[in-house]
Amino acid sequence: MRVPSLEDESRLRPERPVDRRPGLSTRLKLTLSYAGFVVLAGTLMLAVFWVFVLRWVPSRNDPDDYKEVGAVLIITGPSRPVLLRGFIPAAGIALGFLVVFGLVGGWFLAGRMLAPLTRIADAARMAANGSLSHRIRMQGRADEFHALADVFDTMLEQLESHVGEQRRFAANASHELRTPLAISKTLLDVARNDPTRDVGEIIERLHAVNARAIELTEALLLLSRSDRTNIDRGPVDLSLIAEEAAETLLPLAEKRRLTLEVTGDRALALGSAALVARMTTNLVQNAIVHNLPAGGTVTVRTGLRDGSALLSVENTGRPLSPDLVPTLTEPFRRGAERTRAGTDDHAGVGLGLAIVHSIVRAHDGTLDLTPLPTGGLIVTVALPAAAGRQGTS
Repeated sequence: MRVPSLEDESRLRPERPVDRRPGLSTRLKLTLSYAGFVVLAGTLMLAVFWVFVLRWVPSRNDPDDYKEVGAVLIITGPSRPVLLRGFIPAAGIALGFLVVFGLVGGWFLAGRMLAPLTRIADAARMAANGSLSHRIRMQGRADEFHALADVFDTMLEQLESHVGEQRRFAANASHELRTPLAISKTLLDVARNDPTRDVGEIIERLHAVNARAIELTEALLLLSRSDRTNIDRGPVDLSLIAEEAAETLLPLAEKRRLTLEVTGDRALALGSAALVARMTTNLVQNAIVHNLPAGGTVTVRTGLRDGSALLSVENTGRPLSPDLVPTLTEPFRRGAERTRAGTDDHAGVGLGLAIVHSIVRAHDGTLDLTPLPTGGLIVTVALPAAAGRQGTS
């Protein structure tokens, strides 16, 4: 997935704001609110001054308001009308200043407060236009807006990863489905252009290619269904499912001259019986197919640990690079090479561990792949344990 440049981001940014219904903007509403509170506070201060100061001032001059001491006239207090004539204009000027100050300051403060939301809205708009690589990366102290921006960045990162994964999966699936279709077309062209060709052989090869295409399609459908989290969950005994999978695949193990063993304790997991059974079958089949040519072993163990039901599948085989192991759960991966249609009926289509990983993730479990120094792999699945009686089998 190409990372958009700054030029792309500027191109994706809309030239005009999103159309809104007629009305006041949020910034203007906040401005009026700030100004209103400032004016209200000033009015309350003036009211307090009136109530607790001016009401004690006499309403008219009387002999008690001044005293004569010889030739000197000492005024002990002005009358209320005199104070009002000086107070009201000053109060009006003060309130006018508070209105202007509240509007200007409120507009500035509202802009500062809404700036993070504007950045988040721009990032959301760019994501809606297809630019998932853009990040807000909010600076400053960790407040509510900073937390919201971090959550939005995390969401964009996961969304970009998911979209990239889906694109790669679609491309790989298209490539893998094209191979059997191309082979079928070639075989049909041969049958049409060469009437003397053995029809039975062509039909047999067409049947094998068609069976591989059906297997791939079913695996893709299962992978898409296993990604869903709204699955029916119930108690599932991993030990019984492991024994059933081993019994089903025992002929394949004997054909490859491998030893298949199931051991361990009873382990009740909380999950879908059908999906867990498919997960276990895939793990055992992979362990059989990717093993030594002869004389290898496959060991399946079940048990409980730290509130989780465990399923472990260990097999012998060639040594695996530690760098290769994390890629084995990617779709259409098998060992170190991409999958190709072959003659092995049990080679699979490269979705075995991808399906296992998807099923484990849908069950809120964990999947661990550990290469062995002598060769082979240990795959350990931990699923949430079901509430109930757990014991040895």
